[in-house]
Amino acid sequence: MSHAMSQPMHHLPDPAYDPAYYDGVLPKRFFAWVIDAGLIFATMVLLSILTAGIAFLLWIPIHAMLAFLYRWITIRNRSATLGMRVMSIELRNRLGQPLTNGEAVLHTAVFLVGATFFLIQILSIGMMIARPLNRGLADEATGAVMLNCSAR
Repeated sequence: MSHAMSQPMHHLPDPAYDPAYYDGVLPKRFFAWVIDAGLIFATMVLLSILTAGIAFLLWIPIHAMLAFLYRWITIRNRSATLGMRVMSIELRNRLGQPLTNGEAVLHTAVFLVGATFFLIQILSIGMMIARPLNRGLADEATGAVMLNCSAR
């Protein structure tokens, strides 16, 4: 097997040569999360009103399902949630392409599990801060990288 064949193909921008793709990604990720959480919360309140309070009584399972569907569908379709699009960032897989359906499901599941448990969330945030590609646990699980779209 040749050396080129044994190396994984990476088509992602190198942070040493293309730092603009990674500049400002961490605060953008935070503000995208705030936007997404606000959209999900507003939808939950609307559902609670429209169902005469039933959705409020079942807040945890409905919220979990809504959050999963929202993230999975938006990441699958455009490789970014609405909050990510507003902040001009998007997820790309190891090949530099939008996430596949399976990658979007895995990324969403790991993200939501991490968001549920405080210590896992702190670990993921620490990983984003300490590493050159700003990758958290969900990113590591899928090989995804969050890129600054305005760098194109």
